[in-house]
Amino acid sequence: MLVDLTLIPFLVGLFSAVHCLGMCGGIVGMLTAGLPREVREHTLRRSLYLLLYNFARIASYAAGGALTGTLGAQALQGISPEFGHRMLQWLAGILLLGIGLYLAGWFPQLARLERLGLPLWRRLEPLAQRVLPVDSPLKALTFGALWGWFPCGLVYTTVFYATASGGAWQGALFMTFFGLGTLPATFGAGMISGWLARATHNTSLRRLVGLIVIATAVATLILPALMPTVPSLPTAIPWQRQEVEP
Repeated sequence: MLVDLTLIPFLVGLFSAVHCLGMCGGIVGMLTAGLPREVREHTLRRSLYLLLYNFARIASYAAGGALTGTLGAQALQGISPEFGHRMLQWLAGILLLGIGLYLAGWFPQLARLERLGLPLWRRLEPLAQRVLPVDSPLKALTFGALWGWFPCGLVYTTVFYATASGGAWQGALFMTFFGLGTLPATFGAGMISGWLARATHNTSLRRLVGLIVIATAVATLILPALMPTVPSLPTAIPWQRQEVEP
């Protein structure tokens, strides 16, 4: 269903605000402090830079999702379609389960996945340093695009999940909505991020969202096994093939 490519990643991004504020809040603060004074003191011009950072960052997420979605689809062509399909479903379910447990506060170790991206970031970091201080819209776009590859365990997990999305556009859509969910936390201060910080520190609310994601993961894992015997059940994930009786 389309909701699995839009609402679920949006909620994951939105309720990762505590993580985002901790990791990316410092980056946003550094970038804002480095803006020319006339830009920093002008609300609309400062907001434009923040939008450019985040637009490029989310575009990088979408590119990563398109890449892994394509790799997943190609993997299906190289192996048995039925076996490959089930394998990707299990991969998606396990990764989504880990995300749900992380959001609920029961699996903080998920953040350790960010170590996987350190070799790539060591190559990109010098490029990011070259555009500092960010004093033009082009530099803002460039830094934002590089920022999208900053080591983050939650981002990596969602990118890996996009492997099972079904293709390039599905993976890009999934990661785009994840990025949109992170936007309130990374866009800056003010009423929205202040409310978001309070909401995401609410243990009960975080656990509720985590349980929703966990329930979706469980459905992703068990519904394919039930489909042959219960053909009227709706699919839990958008790439589930429909079985047609001969």
